[in-house]
Amino acid sequence: MSRPRRALPPQVAPAAAAAGLRRVARFLARALPLCRAHAVEFYTRGLWDQLVALRPEAVLEVLGGPGPLGLQRSLAEAAGAAAAQWDDCRFSSVFCENSKKLINVHAFALAAKYYSLSNLGLYTSLEEILEALRGEHQERNDIETDEFMNNKKSHEVRVMSELIDNIANYCGIKQVIDIGSGKGYLSSFLSMCYNLKVYGIDSSNTNTDGARERNRKLKKHWRAYQSRARANLKSQRLEEVNDRPVQNEVKCKASINENPVNNNSSLQSQDQVTTQGLVPSDVFTEIATSETNKQTEINLMAQTQSDESKLSENVLAILNVLPPDAVEVFASSQCDCGELCEEEKAQRKMASLKAKASKSSESNLYFPLTSYITAETELSDIITDLEDSIMVGLHTCGDLAPNTLRIFIAKPEIKAVCSVGCCYHLLSEQYENQEDCTEEVWGFPMCQYLKDEGWCCGRNARMSACLALERVAVGQMLPTESLFYRAVLQVIIEEIYGVTKSDRHVGKMFSKSASFLDYVRKSLKKLELDDSKLPDSCIMDYYEKYKHRMNELEAFNMHLIFQLKVVLAPCIEVLILLDRLCYLKEQDNIAWSGLVKLFDPVKSPRCYAVIALKKQSCF
Repeated sequence: MSRPRRALPPQVAPAAAAAGLRRVARFLARALPLCRAHAVEFYTRGLWDQLVALRPEAVLEVLGGPGPLGLQRSLAEAAGAAAAQWDDCRFSSVFCENSKKLINVHAFALAAKYYSLSNLGLYTSLEEILEALRGEHQERNDIETDEFMNNKKSHEVRVMSELIDNIANYCGIKQVIDIGSGKGYLSSFLSMCYNLKVYGIDSSNTNTDGARERNRKLKKHWRAYQSRARANLKSQRLEEVNDRPVQNEVKCKASINENPVNNNSSLQSQDQVTTQGLVPSDVFTEIATSETNKQTEINLMAQTQSDESKLSENVLAILNVLPPDAVEVFASSQCDCGELCEEEKAQRKMASLKAKASKSSESNLYFPLTSYITAETELSDIITDLEDSIMVGLHTCGDLAPNTLRIFIAKPEIKAVCSVGCCYHLLSEQYENQEDCTEEVWGFPMCQYLKDEGWCCGRNARMSACLALERVAVGQMLPTESLFYRAVLQVIIEEIYGVTKSDRHVGKMFSKSASFLDYVRKSLKKLELDDSKLPDSCIMDYYEKYKHRMNELEAFNMHLIFQLKVVLAPCIEVLILLDRLCYLKEQDNIAWSGLVKLFDPVKSPRCYAVIALKKQSCF
């Protein structure tokens, strides 16, 4: 039965989202050549002269000097001036109208910062949506996730699971479908800590098996966590016991020192006064303290039993998350376990599992499943007891994120969605390499405007969107020497072998090579090119020819194009996110949709979630 809902935060209007998308697209149409540049083609394509009208020294001066500190200063200055100094008509001050080359780096940085989500005002804060979802219910779960996962994953799981739980409560649903669940970090936490029935679906059997194995290990960690919790609990109680006699003694002495005669006192008070005259005051103190201690011990035992009962319930909830083969059966010490046959052991194991399951909530379940998800997937074929659900995805790769949104729109059982995408370079694009693709459903674009425009980012630009601006700004840069090796190798491949395009990739060969010569030999073999026709002297001649130009590559990639691509990265991500948001705004059955910044971008660069709830009439 439908029930009245609390008001959600004001959402971005469809017209405002579409207007923001058009503005970002217009800027990126000018800037995409920089994003599409690849350091591998630095020497073979003459990228510097092709894209930039300025000398490297001039660009570095504007960017605040080489390295992350210079970039950090430049970004900070741009952030303060972007809103006040930029408008949509200043593109001619950034790129030359005729050559299309970059001519003003400062204006370029201002524009890139201006077209960020935060500056455009096109996202909702996490605090704002949580406050609306919770209403008067402000309870939070304080289990420390860093007991069970690394710092990055702990941060992501804690934040996202709290939001998902609040959305589920708001919609009155108890089933969660985790798309691209991987090893089940989010799924198991939602089930364990929020009593939600979670189906974790991943296309990889390896990941599904890993989720089961992780749950097995989680049980062991949880026992240790439980033991520490019990030890801390008892220690805290003992400290309280030790503190209470002192407090009670002070209270008793204060009471004894007061005037005991009272005309309106009861007979009990008079008896106490009489007794007080016959017995020294310190005896009263001892009696009061003794009685208090006894009562405290009784309360402590009762409280400890209660707390242990709660801990036991939590453990049962954890065990219920685990697969049956992960649960150990502990026989009584009076039984001779060695004499039990396998059938008896199996029977006892099943009996133990049923007993535990009966004591814990049926909704507290986690089911890892293996299935390849597309936009046409029939969820009822995978989940036999499909009911009203929220569909979630934490860093779903490539097309899986947009397909999650399409399934949400198409399936009446899915009442809400919370999706954080990643791996934009793996997105399929409708208007890229059309002759090589036969797909009908594409990862990008989704909204009608970009489809009508025939918009295409290109793989290199989408790869740029994966760069972490905040991480680079605090010092995490790319190595120059490995890029130099790869750029010179590209010259050799094109000049000696005549190969300009290949489906094969060199990969991380630099770390496996002892020298440039070794690197070239191994790379040619991996590319299935005959290296016997290339003597060592010829390889080293290429190395010496370009060695003096390594600084150019460093300036180009690390201090110029790389930094410019990093500055542009958030803009490309904004384009992809607004494309998804506008797709949702085009639908008729959506009550609320928006982009919410969930994570600390330094810890987790892909930090924005696409969130939507269907209209109440759809429930």
